[in-house]
Amino acid sequence: MKHNKHPFLERFEKLLKIPAPPGREEAMAEAIRADIAAMGFKCERDAAGNLLVRFEGAVKKAPAVMLAAHMDEIGMTVSRIDPDGRLKVVNSGGLLPWKIGEHPVVVLGDTKNITGVFSMGSSHGGKAAGQPQDWENTHVVTGLSPEELKEAGVRPGSSAVPAPEGRGPFLMGSGKDPLVAAWTFDDRAGVVTLLRLLEMIKRGKVRPVNKLLVCFTVHEEGGCHGAKIAAHREKPEIFVAIDGCPVVDEAVLKLDGRPGIWSMDFKGHYDQHLVAWFLKVAEKAGTELQPVIYSKASSDASHVYDAGAAPRVAFLGHVRQNSHGFEVARLACFDRLLDVLAAAVSAGLP
Repeated sequence: MKHNKHPFLERFEKLLKIPAPPGREEAMAEAIRADIAAMGFKCERDAAGNLLVRFEGAVKKAPAVMLAAHMDEIGMTVSRIDPDGRLKVVNSGGLLPWKIGEHPVVVLGDTKNITGVFSMGSSHGGKAAGQPQDWENTHVVTGLSPEELKEAGVRPGSSAVPAPEGRGPFLMGSGKDPLVAAWTFDDRAGVVTLLRLLEMIKRGKVRPVNKLLVCFTVHEEGGCHGAKIAAHREKPEIFVAIDGCPVVDEAVLKLDGRPGIWSMDFKGHYDQHLVAWFLKVAEKAGTELQPVIYSKASSDASHVYDAGAAPRVAFLGHVRQNSHGFEVARLACFDRLLDVLAAAVSAGLP
């Protein structure tokens, strides 16, 4: 099903085509900065590469709040260049080889980007036949010599991500209440949600009560470094990550349009008073949040709390299947997530 002119999909499709592995978020950051500038807001960039938009808030004594979505995506990193020009790679973030399949990739060189094919070998015998593949048995075919790769600035440490062709988004199912699929929502969907919130503030539909920092962070995959740097410097009293809620065996989640709210992950518990407050705000906004816990996941918010950079943290996000792969979500979920955020910012976080 061809996607419509839904406001979420229009922004999301543009960002989906931009390579943004950890440490190479500059093209994504420029696209976000340009969108923010078109709204007429001042956008700051800190030394780490995070982007920030500030609002003073209507109530000076209300706690300072940072809303954050990360700009980077999972991918792979070059570990070695073989004499025939093949690239040995390892994962960056939570990417698994079988999730990407044998797919074209973009390798980000220091001088220019090149195209390659992520490869696992022949299924007519050998290691690739009849068994799951790990990173040891994968490589990227480039068609270039080591000298040509060096000229492009491809070296150990260079990043690669799936090529934009075939990333989506695609609509499926009922035209009235469709599913949407893409490689991946993590975390362009959160970025788009915060951009749409800024648009609502610009149009006067939302007036922040709290002193508010809207932050687009670097390097969440593999360490949450950008969020920790921003939170340590800005010292928000409340830090809220806007990301996604994977459907896993331990999590009773449904793709029914309701967003999710994390209550605990492997780093520990989120602020339970904030969880309860967001549940009530969601009801007033005409929807419902699905509470969830994870034993093998973490977020910018839980890492910020673990680092002692904010005393209270929360996490809201869309519910998605096939996490860190070709992900599937209910399109309506993105609108309802925005509704909850708009209601929360308008009411003032306690």
